[in-house]
Amino acid sequence: MAKTQTPTVSEVRAQAKWVHCSARKARLVLDTIRGRSVPEARTVLAFSTRDAARDINKVLRSAVANAEANHGYLGDEMVISACYADEGPVLKRWKPRARGRADHMIKGTCHITIRLTSLTPPRELAKPAKPAAPSADETSKAPEATVAQAPAATEAAAVEAKPKAPRKAAAKPRDKKTDKGEAKPKAATERKPASKKAEE
Repeated sequence: MAKTQTPTVSEVRAQAKWVHCSARKARLVLDTIRGRSVPEARTVLAFSTRDAARDINKVLRSAVANAEANHGYLGDEMVISACYADEGPVLKRWKPRARGRADHMIKGTCHITIRLTSLTPPRELAKPAKPAAPSADETSKAPEATVAQAPAATEAAAVEAKPKAPRKAAAKPRDKKTDKGEAKPKAATERKPASKKAEE
């Protein structure tokens, strides 16, 4: 009896932890996008009036980025296979009320997880090309050429490495203020000759 091979479908996931939203409120939004394609889910989240939709949209974008960058999938061809919100730690606070009383407040957090599935095969990721190894003739000629070009190359690199700093404008002298707060007029900078001083 021949065995049929079923195509293996890999999942890509993204998770946001300690989101400041209760798990129940996040689940109401997650129920609307479960099973939808990525473009359709983005449209639903964009027009949702709930605050949790913004955080869920960030997680969805992260999952799509993981699929495209790490696994070679196309984000628009993926489907949300699973999405759920687990309860996180609870912040306990108090709210002051009348007559010295206090009301107990519980601020919940949640962990949002989204899993994406693609039915199409991933494309091959582009790998950086390795430089070709030089031949034996090139390696024997290489030391002579590098010795001759080394001084010129180092001088050119030294000139390019030191860019000229822009000149700073000369600082203008400030007028000195007296006790009354008014600026004194500056004294004349020109020197009088000794003969004129004697006449005065």
